[in-house]
Amino acid sequence: MNIGRTYEELMPHYRAFLMLERGLSDNTRVAYMADVARLADWASQISTPIADLTSDDLHAFVAEIHSLGVAERTQARIVSGVRSFFRYLVVEGVVEVNPAARIESPKPGLHLPEVLTVEEVQRMFDAIDVTAPLGRRNRAMLEVLYGSGLRVSELCSLERRRVFLDKAYLIVEGKGSKERMVPMSEVSVEQIELYLDERWQSGDPVKRGEEDYLFLNSRGAHLSRVMIFYIVRDLAEAAGIKKTISPHTLRHSFATHLLEGGANLRAIQQMLGHESIATTEIYLHLDNTRLREEILLHHPRNRQAL
Repeated sequence: MNIGRTYEELMPHYRAFLMLERGLSDNTRVAYMADVARLADWASQISTPIADLTSDDLHAFVAEIHSLGVAERTQARIVSGVRSFFRYLVVEGVVEVNPAARIESPKPGLHLPEVLTVEEVQRMFDAIDVTAPLGRRNRAMLEVLYGSGLRVSELCSLERRRVFLDKAYLIVEGKGSKERMVPMSEVSVEQIELYLDERWQSGDPVKRGEEDYLFLNSRGAHLSRVMIFYIVRDLAEAAGIKKTISPHTLRHSFATHLLEGGANLRAIQQMLGHESIATTEIYLHLDNTRLREEILLHHPRNRQAL
């Protein structure tokens, strides 16, 4: 039986499968259907039918769910729902290989985020060819992500009128529609000016209703979170960085490097837009972990250093 490959074609059959063959509770079925709907929405952003998603795509999806701050228990359930869906596609012969087979659920406990070194961040910047199409945009975009510690959703929705280059600060709308003022580095200001000048000189068309956004794609529309994820991942690969990288990694690196440089934790909280100082304190754990590693490696009374 050919049941199709698109979300709309597959869902009635999958719903029946969950109800008749799995014997799941109503709540679990509703949750699994919602998880697949969330995945389908993500797949539509990269113009890919849900049944054609690869293992790399699914890892990118899970990375974005994590970067949005979704609770670990919810992340684990979403991963379980995605696995169930692709197991069904294998059973029905829609796909031959299960791309979700190696997707891992988040581990419980304290999660210390992946962080780049200052040298690794510079290698990513150096990997950008500013003479290539959209090169200037990508350089300015990464400078803002790292230089101001924005969430990827805040970068996507950043409007030109909220960027004050002459005073080196920008205003973003964070979680809960709360606005905050964030300073920009001199390099960020310089790169945005170069990007805007290049965009003005190119005369590229802008889609109606998209005129206010700062960062646009090649079709004149604002960037999606998925597109920014792929840009950052590809630059990390070009820079030879083996860590698992997402746009949120640059935000974590921003906060960690500030703390290592002696910045006040309360100031970092305000710049990141954390409602509670407890959220920001994870960077203290990270800093202490690095300090312990340095002691283990270099202290003369430690056996590893002898």
